[in-house]
Amino acid sequence: MTLRAPNPTLAVMLMLTATAFIAGTMLLAKTLGTDVFGDPLHPLQISHGRFLFAFLAIGTATVLIRPKLNRPDWRLHIGRTVFGWGGVSCMFAAVAFIPLSDATAISFLNPVFGMLLAIPLLGERVGRWRWVAASLALIGAMVLLRPGAGTFQLAGLLALAAALLMGLELIFIKKLANKEPSFQILLTNNAIGLAIATLAVLPFWTGPTAAQWAALAGLGLLMAAAQACFVNAVARADASFVTPFSYVTLIFATLYDLMVFDVLPDGISVAGAVIILAGVGLLVWREGKQRT
Repeated sequence: MTLRAPNPTLAVMLMLTATAFIAGTMLLAKTLGTDVFGDPLHPLQISHGRFLFAFLAIGTATVLIRPKLNRPDWRLHIGRTVFGWGGVSCMFAAVAFIPLSDATAISFLNPVFGMLLAIPLLGERVGRWRWVAASLALIGAMVLLRPGAGTFQLAGLLALAAALLMGLELIFIKKLANKEPSFQILLTNNAIGLAIATLAVLPFWTGPTAAQWAALAGLGLLMAAAQACFVNAVARADASFVTPFSYVTLIFATLYDLMVFDVLPDGISVAGAVIILAGVGLLVWREGKQRT
């Protein structure tokens, strides 16, 4: 894999583009999970479309670019993809019932869960500041879940489950990152994900409308583009520098929800999101300090 020259400005632009694309995938998932384009599709059918069209895009790029590929570590790839597919499916189910801003904010817990899971699974040690950051983020999640009679968001638990599963996925990504080229990781992940999603969707498959097919294709292509932008961003600047810009996803998600569904975050949503961002921001800051 060819190392790219550092370019912080380009890295930020790529990361911001990735956030717009990621928020776009969640918007399309919400339209597909509701009745915007026809009868709602099952979340497993939406995640199948995500992997199908992302694989087609990345597979086409592989044929055209012909990158150098190594022998993949199938055990790590399968573990990473099972948790990633599960996380994506739970998130697509959640966004059909709660605001995109709430689901996006809860999804930011995945690095926190990744940090906590790294203790038993990777043997990592966690200091005082990391525990403070994790506690803040989890408090923010509880605010967004709105505990209390008649207000508790069950769909929020799906978003929380998605963050937990994607936190487990991060454990496998950490193990893969230093072993295989980024392009190979993307290609293998989407190939295995497509196989899993195809088997899972069979009992729930219904014929999508033309508009739903277009939305599924857009979702997969946006996800592939977001992954490509993210990989290229971290290749051109330190992860600790570009990662905080991923939080702009929350802004795009809020704007999309407002424009398409006329949904504006209430005070509880804003408070919960701010607390989560404070916790995750503290975690990222400590990670950056430890690397310098």
